[in-house]
Amino acid sequence: MVFRSPFPDVEVPDVPLHELLFADLGERADRTALVDGMTGAAMTYAQLAGAIDRTAAALAERGIGKGDVVGILSPNTPYYAVVFHGILRAGATATTINALYTPDEVAHQLSDAGAKMLFTVSALLPNAAPGAEKAGVRDVVLLDAAEGYPSLGELLTTTAPTPEVAIDPAEDVAVLPYSSGTTGRAKGVMLTHRNLVANVVQCMPMLDVHQDTRILAVLPFFHIYGMQVLMNMGLNVGARVVTLPKFDLAEFLRVIAEHRTNRVYIAPPVAVALAKHPLVDQYDLSPLEVLFSGAAPLDADLAGVVRERLGCRVAQGYGMTEMSPVSHTIPDSMPDIPVGTVGVIVPNMECRLIDPATGQDVGVGERGELWCRGPNVMKGYLNNPEATAATLDDEGWLHTGDVATIDENGYVSIVDRVKELIKYKGYQVPPAELEAVLLTHPQIADAAVVGVRDQDGEEVPKAFVVRQAGVELDETGVMSFVAERVAPHKKVRVVEFIEAIPKSASGKILRKDLRSREKA
Repeated sequence: MVFRSPFPDVEVPDVPLHELLFADLGERADRTALVDGMTGAAMTYAQLAGAIDRTAAALAERGIGKGDVVGILSPNTPYYAVVFHGILRAGATATTINALYTPDEVAHQLSDAGAKMLFTVSALLPNAAPGAEKAGVRDVVLLDAAEGYPSLGELLTTTAPTPEVAIDPAEDVAVLPYSSGTTGRAKGVMLTHRNLVANVVQCMPMLDVHQDTRILAVLPFFHIYGMQVLMNMGLNVGARVVTLPKFDLAEFLRVIAEHRTNRVYIAPPVAVALAKHPLVDQYDLSPLEVLFSGAAPLDADLAGVVRERLGCRVAQGYGMTEMSPVSHTIPDSMPDIPVGTVGVIVPNMECRLIDPATGQDVGVGERGELWCRGPNVMKGYLNNPEATAATLDDEGWLHTGDVATIDENGYVSIVDRVKELIKYKGYQVPPAELEAVLLTHPQIADAAVVGVRDQDGEEVPKAFVVRQAGVELDETGVMSFVAERVAPHKKVRVVEFIEAIPKSASGKILRKDLRSREKA
């Protein structure tokens, strides 16, 4: 059974993303596009579009063009939008890198993506520089400045012509974010210009975002949620996007009060602070109209507490990097949809629910793996046909790995996961990656990682470890070993020592058996 949106399909323009956003600024030209929430420095739409063109020209001068990949390793800043769209304007592909990555993780993504150049900031040079060197990336440009490195400011002074590049929106890859998908190590997700353009216009009837909207952008632009829902959807309608480089509760509250941001996007851990922290009462949050949660499930009771305390509407949606990312959302025009659901299907998408045991479609009220198809679904995983085939079938259905239900009103709820991926504070943590790190420890014979709930209800990585015979390795030693080798959000936070890792006859880890130990 195929389920569709209650909203009619929308027309998807056959243009590159930068043309959709900046080809005709009209009355937006003199309006403020981006504001640095830390300093108050602002950039109009005309200034933004001009800087994008100059960046594209400078990239062309450096030999960057169609088919090339450029990395961005930076926290949120107005200049992130400049380099992101400058890369696309030059015909190249942007690979956005987690700002918390270690040198080895930076190197892996740059190498795997085949990047020729990296944009970063001086504060991240301790990780960016060795990562770029290991990946063989020699051209490193800073969004700010540091001795020995060219700066974006210098690139913007070029007088070279803006390149004219023929882009096929349906085929040419615009961005290459990395996702673990339904399982395994992070993979490059090939999102075309059409994928991104489609999802921007698919969400237009659902989200009441317009030129008077003021968006607080603290969720990172390197993540598809921040990139598309905050940055690109905001810029598409002439909204004002106020950036913060990281989440700090006091700064977050200050920006809402001072910049009167009326639409704020968060991940669920922020909702916990908004519900409980006494600091919230010290700021005027009356401008806030909509608090929108994504990246991980938001508890309905928690949403209710936040709604009552802040006096704003609370909503959530669902998506994946592989879907550019939004497939479901609670529309602003349907405020009575329960927050415990992820709302309804967006226009131009079809969904099915498949019984994982039988492979058959199930209907209203029944549980099944969510499959999605639409113009926003990725082209595939970079240089990984096996992973692509396991996630995206021949008929274009993306197998999400999430178990869902749909009720008689068309409201979709995510109820479980068939995939192994751990979601820690909205960040993806692939168990296979942590297992690979653990197995490099000389005192560990075998290991497996699953997600468990901590005392706050947050999903965290738990390692089941088999010690080598005769060693005295403890929990602290295991956690410290992993912490030194991965980004902070990937750290193992619980350790249990066991005699053997349960595995199938084919050698696959039986994670259900490990999870059942938690319930025993």
